[in-house]
Amino acid sequence: MESCFLNKGIREEREEGGKGEKRKERKFSPSALLPFLLSSLLLTSFIPNHDYHVSVTQMQYNPASRSFEVSVRIFTDDLEKALSQSHSNQRFVIKDNDQNDRFVEEYIRKSFVLTDSQKNIAAIKYIGKEQEADATWVYFEIPFQRPLNGSRLSNVTLMEVFDDQVNMTNIKFQSEKKTFLFKKGQTSHQL
Repeated sequence: MESCFLNKGIREEREEGGKGEKRKERKFSPSALLPFLLSSLLLTSFIPNHDYHVSVTQMQYNPASRSFEVSVRIFTDDLEKALSQSHSNQRFVIKDNDQNDRFVEEYIRKSFVLTDSQKNIAAIKYIGKEQEADATWVYFEIPFQRPLNGSRLSNVTLMEVFDDQVNMTNIKFQSEKKTFLFKKGQTSHQL
């Protein structure tokens, strides 16, 4: 899958005052911070107890299947806590080959919603999940054959559990790349 990261800072070389010396100059681009922030998140995600609550979602449109291919990275302990709270405090332990897929699928369907410009909710086709260190990757597809303009995405994943939850979503649709942050008070964005 091609990276959904935005353009990095641009380097250019220029001649400096007739001495023939070349100096590299970096131009600052706010989008250059995105890979740094994601790298920091991934590197610090290996700390067992975390004081921040964040998920990272990649959505990429596949024109051949006419659907979005979606992967969501969620801290496993946070997902277990959310499932437990939504099922009368039943204890959940997420592993690769467990019996929790139906609960994870149900949770994703409630917390991640894409609607078209006519306010029709797009169906989710759950693919599965897998473990990575202290995180769980959840995979699903969203068939989407309408124009993206006027569509709306809501991502309230884990917000019922953590007041400081932030869900970063990178979307690639054809040649367009966008990043959205979802948090309490801003749980949906028009695409």
